[in-house]
Amino acid sequence: MDKPVLIDFFATWCGPCRMQTPIMEELEKKYSGRIEIKKVDVDSNMELANRYNIMVVPTIVLEKDGKEVRRWLGVTPKEELSNAIDELL
Repeated sequence: MDKPVLIDFFATWCGPCRMQTPIMEELEKKYSGRIEIKKVDVDSNMELANRYNIMVVPTIVLEKDGKEVRRWLGVTPKEELSNAIDELL
């Protein structure tokens, strides 16, 4: 069984994305080795952003076994993300 994957779709020019970054870093420390966290710059990875149908940044996608489980648009609190991750672990 694969680890859950949390994907942070962001843009370098995006203010809310910069607010999301420390939250993602805290989650990375908290769940080290138990989940995978990926950051995807939508400007550098347009094809991937299109495949995920990203229209707003930040967008955070939680996947388990290659399937999307949950999606959040905009800055998302650490507690909300943690609760969703804990449900999958």
